[in-house]
Amino acid sequence: MSGGARQRVFLALGSNRDAAVNLPRAVSALAAYGTLGAVSAAYETVPVGTDDPTPFLNAALELTTDVAAERFKQEIIADIERSLGRVRDPRDACAPRTIDIDIALWGEFVGRICGRPVPDPDILRQLHLAWPLAEIAPDLHHPTDGRTLAAIARDLAQGVSLPVRRSDVILTGSDRESPPRDGDS
Repeated sequence: MSGGARQRVFLALGSNRDAAVNLPRAVSALAAYGTLGAVSAAYETVPVGTDDPTPFLNAALELTTDVAAERFKQEIIADIERSLGRVRDPRDACAPRTIDIDIALWGEFVGRICGRPVPDPDILRQLHLAWPLAEIAPDLHHPTDGRTLAAIARDLAQGVSLPVRRSDVILTGSDRESPPRDGDS
């Protein structure tokens, strides 16, 4: 994937170390690389895949950019994570972190960007990813699954604790309502 063509991309953000500071900083840093669209609220979620009980704050944002996907992943995301103190532990991919930025969706692209599958497969498996994405683009259809992001979030929310909206953590544009729940019209 080369640069030049503007792409509408969706990024997922997470932090469980000084998250109320690191999430807004990450949003601000990412905005420098395109046109910032919708930004979700910050949601408190339970950690997945780790014994550390510290809750995460998760969010999602939409960015329109002409930066090539590979450069965006290898340079921009890596630089922002590093500047916010992210240290990767090769023995523990789910270790606590100051910031984690993942490419959730890159336009309609289906494939791999720097070795990672896109769309992010966790959209279909993890509520902490699907919920904020559904908030900012509820009617967007998943490129391989076909369901809307709102439908995916609703399905994943069945019988589990919902992410808790943290109104005390202000992210640019985070004034939207929560994703629809079953029974909502």
